[in-house]
Amino acid sequence: MTKAASGRGGPSSPPTPPRVRLVDVAREAGLSKTTVSAALNGTGRLSPAVREKARETARRMGYRPNATARQLRAGRARLIGYVVGEFSGAPWAFLESPYFAQLTSATAAAALKRGYALVLLPAGELHGEWADLPLDAVIVADPVADDRIVEDLLAARIPVFTDRSVEGRPGAHWVDVDAAAAVRETLDHLKAQGARRPALVLPDSTTRFHVAVLDAYREWSAAQELPEQVVLAAAAGNGPVVQAVEDALTGADRPDALLVVAEVSPPLVLEAARRHGYDVPDDLLLVCVSEDTTAVHTQPPVTTLSLGPREVAEAGIELLVAALEEGQAGPAGVLVPTRLQVRASSLRTS
Repeated sequence: MTKAASGRGGPSSPPTPPRVRLVDVAREAGLSKTTVSAALNGTGRLSPAVREKARETARRMGYRPNATARQLRAGRARLIGYVVGEFSGAPWAFLESPYFAQLTSATAAAALKRGYALVLLPAGELHGEWADLPLDAVIVADPVADDRIVEDLLAARIPVFTDRSVEGRPGAHWVDVDAAAAVRETLDHLKAQGARRPALVLPDSTTRFHVAVLDAYREWSAAQELPEQVVLAAAAGNGPVVQAVEDALTGADRPDALLVVAEVSPPLVLEAARRHGYDVPDDLLLVCVSEDTTAVHTQPPVTTLSLGPREVAEAGIELLVAALEEGQAGPAGVLVPTRLQVRASSLRTS
């Protein structure tokens, strides 16, 4: 503590200016307090000129509504927790993922548009983080199997929003994609282009999505009487996934198609294929589950399976806010479509 801060000499800090009140805005604008309140809340039968005058005066004076009073009136803090369950070992690493970066930013934007703020929480043991926060609900993106975060939140009577694994549970809501249908569509596309030995590179993960992808791949391979070739990436990140890609490419049966579900930079996959003597697409058809925009600019451009993170975020927040503000009036969950964006890497040239 400095002398100035302790009051034992030196200049003292200037006094904090008083908070601007609604009545101050009304006096400055020459309007009633009731009229200003209606203008700022978008209610009442006011002319556009009066409404704009009240809002402009409030902006100029720096008026902010009393958040505590609004919370007491509404019975909620308008805070939504956000956790990525898959990254418990490295809680903030999900921000480096194009998919989760888009999902997180779109979720925050969709929540804010509806008057809620997103609170980022680390994965793992959450009780210390959320126990003292007035959270109205918590979003758990991609929980792993038997995730204690989901169980602890539901036990604490905090509404949870996550994937379809919670379907039918009280206090739980979900948004998801049809992973099995997306995998079948992708593998059917590869087969139509001549693939007979498609390999799968998958994270070593127990999320509902990744388990569904593996099951769908195995069922499709059995139905087509084609061999299975699955390689698991030991960890998230470009390095471990590229290593898994190289393991798939150098296996005993050289694949003629590759579906990379573990998130990785598409240019790195192309470079790995070239290092091991593959020409894409003539020797190897390639599809990546990816939101990475570099896929469009590679040579050749890489076919991607998009899981629609922005659509997932918008649908999820719409459903969650409806559940918070209207109870169980609407559906408990919704499926969001995926998009197979076919580009040159999965199209045979001859």
